[in-house]
Amino acid sequence: MMVMDRSNRATAPTAPAPGAQAEATAEATAGVYGPLKISAQGVDVFYGDKQALKQVDLDIHENQVTALIGPSGCGKSTFLRCLNRMNDVIESARVRGTILLDGQNIYDRDLDVVTLRARVGMVFQKPNPFPKSIYDNVAYGPRIHGIGSGKAELDEIVATSLERAGLLKEVKDRLHEPGTGLSGGQQQRLCIARAIAVNPDVILMDEPCSALDPIATARVEELIDELRENYTIVIVTHSMQQAARVSQRTAFFHLGELVEVGDTEQIFTSPRDERTQGYITGRFG
Repeated sequence: MMVMDRSNRATAPTAPAPGAQAEATAEATAGVYGPLKISAQGVDVFYGDKQALKQVDLDIHENQVTALIGPSGCGKSTFLRCLNRMNDVIESARVRGTILLDGQNIYDRDLDVVTLRARVGMVFQKPNPFPKSIYDNVAYGPRIHGIGSGKAELDEIVATSLERAGLLKEVKDRLHEPGTGLSGGQQQRLCIARAIAVNPDVILMDEPCSALDPIATARVEELIDELRENYTIVIVTHSMQQAARVSQRTAFFHLGELVEVGDTEQIFTSPRDERTQGYITGRFG
């Protein structure tokens, strides 16, 4: 059972309230990076007695791609799963700190987790289309969330989502064939279409190209760049080249700590921390 512990913040007499702190941060950074979408403040994550994340503070800005990089086991995927409470399904997981989405703490007890996951969609490492038709894969989310008042509106949502995912031209004549019959790259774009069909604010991508060939990877990367016009994207990647190609900001994690975050070009050309320098030059990782 996940517990959100905010007691340390509550008892600090001079600490600003999370909302006020996020507002001040947003004002300070909006002129440089655009509006603030997500603000993580003092986030710790435990799996049983093992601490996976330590005091992570990270701001994610609207309509930008933020890449999370670092060696295996550094905590980047753990942090990604915090952003739509996917860690809730892990019985031993505990999260402390504050994560604000548009100024609202996503771990508030009154928050509807189903609604949160509609606003913050997820694309996983391995394409995972449902054992349904291409059409029903994309229509699934709108149906369960009550989006679309009739077949014509649902048809429009499916077509628009497939178009935004760069897949409509390839599948428009076989929408009622199984999604599992598509190629790996097409399946991943189908999963992206499924995620955006409920009109999310944020799309989380956990190594979305790791199981794809170079041609399919290039197509997904092009799609990511197109999608950021309408969505905020956070991507976990082991490929530093991919991070450099698709992101505007990059955060480097190591041993559960957020070591450094900044403009992607700065991180890869003039990192401030020697651990970042060591990772991007291949000395470890």
